[in-house]
Amino acid sequence: MARPLLRLLLLVLFVAIGRLGPLAVRSEPIQDRAALLAFLDAIPHKQRIRWDANSSACEWVGVTCDANRTAVVALRLPAVGLVGPIPAGTLGRLSSLRILSLRLNRLSGPIPDDFAGLASLHGLYLQNNLFSGGIPSWLSQLTGLVRLDLSGNNLTGEIPFAVSNLTHLTGLLLQNNRLSGSLPSISIDSLVGFNVSYNRLNGSIPRTLRRFPESSFVGNLDLCGRPLPPCNPFFPSPAPSPTAEENPVKSRKKLSKTSIVGILVAAVVVLLLVLLLFLICLALLRRRRKQKAAMTAAAAAAGEAAGRSGGTGITSSSKDDLSSDVAGSGAATMAGAAEKNRLVLVGSGGGYRFDLEDLLRASAEVLGKGSVGTSYKAVLEEGTTVVVKRLKDVAVSRREFEEHVETLGQLERMDNLLPLRAYYYSKDEKLIVLDYLPVGSLSSLLHGSRGSGRTPLGWESRMRIALAVGRGISHLHTSARIVHGNIKASNVLLRSDLDSVVVSDFGLHPLFGSAAPPNRVAGYRAPEVLETRWPTFKSDVYSFGVLLLELLTGKAPNQLLTGKAPNQASLGEEGIDLPRWVQSVVREEWTAEVFDVELMRYPSTEEEMVQLLQIAMSCVATVPDARPDFPEVVRMMEGIADRTAST
Repeated sequence: MARPLLRLLLLVLFVAIGRLGPLAVRSEPIQDRAALLAFLDAIPHKQRIRWDANSSACEWVGVTCDANRTAVVALRLPAVGLVGPIPAGTLGRLSSLRILSLRLNRLSGPIPDDFAGLASLHGLYLQNNLFSGGIPSWLSQLTGLVRLDLSGNNLTGEIPFAVSNLTHLTGLLLQNNRLSGSLPSISIDSLVGFNVSYNRLNGSIPRTLRRFPESSFVGNLDLCGRPLPPCNPFFPSPAPSPTAEENPVKSRKKLSKTSIVGILVAAVVVLLLVLLLFLICLALLRRRRKQKAAMTAAAAAAGEAAGRSGGTGITSSSKDDLSSDVAGSGAATMAGAAEKNRLVLVGSGGGYRFDLEDLLRASAEVLGKGSVGTSYKAVLEEGTTVVVKRLKDVAVSRREFEEHVETLGQLERMDNLLPLRAYYYSKDEKLIVLDYLPVGSLSSLLHGSRGSGRTPLGWESRMRIALAVGRGISHLHTSARIVHGNIKASNVLLRSDLDSVVVSDFGLHPLFGSAAPPNRVAGYRAPEVLETRWPTFKSDVYSFGVLLLELLTGKAPNQLLTGKAPNQASLGEEGIDLPRWVQSVVREEWTAEVFDVELMRYPSTEEEMVQLLQIAMSCVATVPDARPDFPEVVRMMEGIADRTAST
């Protein structure tokens, strides 16, 4: 009786020990722990990494262990201030590592060879560092790799063909390096993300990579073939040489006759074209004379009517107010200007139903003076409120003005762009009419009163504004092929829904000719615009980069800054512009000090803020070709927004 009872007690005891064992004894990845401590001791870093040697390595920041806590399977240390080469014999000893993310640091030197031993690696994220040297050939041994991101470094040399051995790869990102040579024929069925833009690659794009978009290859001046422009042949096709049976003299005679016939036919065609153009010009001239005679008659009739009724109209006064004072002062009559008294609605006109007389009778107040003219808030008698912009220094003819404004008026359905509703043109006045948005501009929101009553502008709000502006300008570039030419915070108008923020004053620079420089506000102009005096798609990217820096720093770009650290900055005559100021601060490793104090309330988003800062700095590159295109900028910002939303 005692033996069965003893056996039962022993069985219960063993089961209890088995259940309590995992709780009583905690495993520890001893070898991986030693490798991590050796790495941290050998590399300079900021104090953000605080690994307690007395606690388990599985509880350290950025370290993830397997279920049994016997091995480190993921190491994520983005934007923690790591500086210099990765010490040999440290991270390469993490034999069970599956994810390694060291992005957004200042790591330099070649990618360590001992990474070849990380056979379990699925994701390698080393983007936005200072790594140099070539892409190591041993990468092909990491056959389990799913994602490889080496973008934003100083890598040189050719892309090894052995990359094709990574048959599980879904993303290969190598953009913004200094890679050269031709593209290998990488054929990986699982590959959905591929980018080698802004390198020094040459030759034809292999057939296996032509399924990727143009943005994956741009910025390589010597790269050609679909989806880029076709390649030019290296040598022209040689002309066939005469055979022994042919008589060279007879061949020359036949060629001469053919040439003569061709010249005669071409001459006849040119003559007919010249005659046709002459007839068209003559018909247009006669039509213009008839129109002028009709307008003269109408002007005379209008002059008589104005003399009888004492009516008033737009004056040639140079006063800045287009308020009731202009209509009340009435310094000029309508005589000789019947064709001017017409407000032309463009597009759908926004559903507005008013004419010039209604506009002149409206009460008006000055909203501000910008680089293209003065803006007024006009409240019509029936209660409608619009913005009237009185343009200055218009240098084009009436026909050119009307054609260009009509084109802009067709863009009213484009998201995040303020539609143009109507225009007026006369010798003395050029007006455009826009919707009135009561919330105000981004400039007033950022740089208004910062007293105790101010509501801080948070990270999410700034990100939504930046995305809305970027999408509007990207749509303008890609769908309408129109350069904005005047991107600045005062031209970003807010709505209560920040995703519906709109950009105004787009595409107006052709109206002023080459005499007036576009984007006259100091701080937003791209360096090349100061010489060419004409904006381009790339100069728009520069101006948008300055706008992003303005959102991140809270500082106006036309404010001159001196000193290196932000707490030493002051206004002065010998200052530097906002992009150079940010560069000087980041160079001194004070990156966190760049951001607006209102953003420092959100420490959990510092990584995303650093990423947006890097996008902004790529946009303000001095060389235009080094700047990304707008769709690429928007794509990168959407990636940041997605990560922000998921946290």
